[in-house]
Amino acid sequence: MNSFFARKFVIQGIFIAVAFVIVIRLFYIQIIDESYLLSANNNVLRKIVVYPARGVVFDRNGKVLVQNEPVYDLMVTPREAKEIDTALLCQLIDIDVAGYKTRMDKARDHSPYRASIFEKQLSAATYAQLQEQLYKFRGFYVQNRTVRSYPDSIAPQLLGYIQEVNEKDIERSKGFYKSGDYIGGSGIERSYEDLLRGQRGIKNQMVDALNRPKGIFMEGRYDTLAVSGEGLISTIDRDLQLLAEKLMKGKMGSVVAIEPATGEILTFVSAPSYDPNMMVGRQRGNNYMKLLNDETKPMFIRPIQAQYPPGSVFKVVAALTAQQAGLISAGTIFNCPGGYRYGGGRAIMRCTHVHGATDLANSIKGSCNTYYGYTFARMIDSRGMSGPKAYDLWREGLLKFGLGQKLGIDLPGERPGLVPTSDFYTKRYGSDKWRSGFNISLSIGQGELGITPLQMANIMAIVANKGFYYRPHLVKGIGEKKIIKDEFTEKISAGVDEKYYASVIEGMSRAVNQPGGTAYGVRIPTIEMCGKTGTAQNPHGENHAVFFAFAPRENPKIAIAVFVENAGYGGTWAGPIANMLVEKYINDTISLPKYVQDRIYNANFIPKAESKTEVKKDTSSTKKDATKRPLQGAQATAPKREYFVHHSQVNRHE
Repeated sequence: MNSFFARKFVIQGIFIAVAFVIVIRLFYIQIIDESYLLSANNNVLRKIVVYPARGVVFDRNGKVLVQNEPVYDLMVTPREAKEIDTALLCQLIDIDVAGYKTRMDKARDHSPYRASIFEKQLSAATYAQLQEQLYKFRGFYVQNRTVRSYPDSIAPQLLGYIQEVNEKDIERSKGFYKSGDYIGGSGIERSYEDLLRGQRGIKNQMVDALNRPKGIFMEGRYDTLAVSGEGLISTIDRDLQLLAEKLMKGKMGSVVAIEPATGEILTFVSAPSYDPNMMVGRQRGNNYMKLLNDETKPMFIRPIQAQYPPGSVFKVVAALTAQQAGLISAGTIFNCPGGYRYGGGRAIMRCTHVHGATDLANSIKGSCNTYYGYTFARMIDSRGMSGPKAYDLWREGLLKFGLGQKLGIDLPGERPGLVPTSDFYTKRYGSDKWRSGFNISLSIGQGELGITPLQMANIMAIVANKGFYYRPHLVKGIGEKKIIKDEFTEKISAGVDEKYYASVIEGMSRAVNQPGGTAYGVRIPTIEMCGKTGTAQNPHGENHAVFFAFAPRENPKIAIAVFVENAGYGGTWAGPIANMLVEKYINDTISLPKYVQDRIYNANFIPKAESKTEVKKDTSSTKKDATKRPLQGAQATAPKREYFVHHSQVNRHE
């Protein structure tokens, strides 16, 4: 009897245990494990992400710079992909069998139950062929997307491109992006990503066992609509940009033009350039690597990343800051015998000419190195304090002009340039007893100074405004309300009173419009342009041609900086480019003689790929006496700088 009851309890215990296991398993399958739910839902419902169109980008006059065009991503749910005619599918989307296996393995690694991209950005023609036979490929479906299109194929460095998100993008977005999504990769596409991307929607579609669409689930009650991204109105003038890029074809360098009254960038050219449409479509990866390995660095954004010795444009800043410090005035005269002697007369910094007795305005007109050697000496040696302390005051004045720091343009990757601290020289010379003769090359914008083309153009905007600037920017309106960011409406002082600009502007006007001026050959008959030429010496090859200007003198509409690497004289090459752009923008005409225009259009200064750039050996007596000679040992210890930062000697030619 007792054994009967014992067996009874054992059997009951077995049934209870089995029932408990079944309940636990059902709980796991229905509540915890989502694979069966996903599989069931995938057999009935397909949640299709509806990607919004990215915001369109216009130029300042309403012309389209960036628009959208449709493409199609082929999606796959690996668990559902059974009995696939692999050869047919490969033929339809133009891949090989090995490619099919690789793509399927990647999708399976992502998730066997969730859809992921099998092949992205199918063209409309490919999609049309595939659509007719898509029902044969269970587990596959097509998702509509849009990609960027560039009607004029211009300004890739400022407009940027979009790319597939990586793990860091997904992590930073806190789950907003998922694998296979696209994000702005550079340019304003990156800077304004949050506004351009819009808001994704969801469409619930019913499908049958053969993966064929059978209508909208619950009449779309649970669908969400996609919201298109905000449009952007760029500051760029499309026609001016097209002309500037045409003029810079076959050249390495930059063109930046700014509207002084607003800080809006009218033209932003980085040369050599590339067709932005290369960064769209199924060949994007191959094109990207081709551009990345190009020796001319077309993806390097020269206007904000290249750092050069400023050369002659720096004399404008030097004249203004010295007046503000009370060390010179418009009437201050220095005698120029053809050079500035320092170091007890043992060393000389050569000048462009023998200028004789020279005042401030004529020092700008003739680009007199001697004048600025004396000016720098007063700034460092004649202020009743040590050299390093006086230098720090001098440096503080430069920083107010936006040098040695980022200007805050709405582009990623801006570099600050370089204005060395006094500690740099104290460490170099092993003492704080140094004076102006130890870094005299700074007086004319050479030596260790580095400045970006954007900063060059901004200096011209400051002079045009007589003492202030607005932060340079590339977007002047966001969305239908044309909102502008607050930081681009802030008026920033350069720290020099308005009264000190008159003599500098007069000197710049004489440089262009009076015989004997360094830029007289690029004057515009109907416009009083105020400018300054420069020829920055380059120890790695031919000199760089530079020109800076604003126009007209009264109520300026444009400030411009043109920098052409390895071209030679600024007045010969950079000046005519600025001349044509300024006249085109203001008068919508170009009066420069046709033979000069043709010379600019046809010039090619891009080094040949097979030739290696060598440091030129110069044995002329002039260069032996130039600034670099007495500082040669010190300069040899200077830190290595970027490829495009060239330690130059003295500007002797304009």
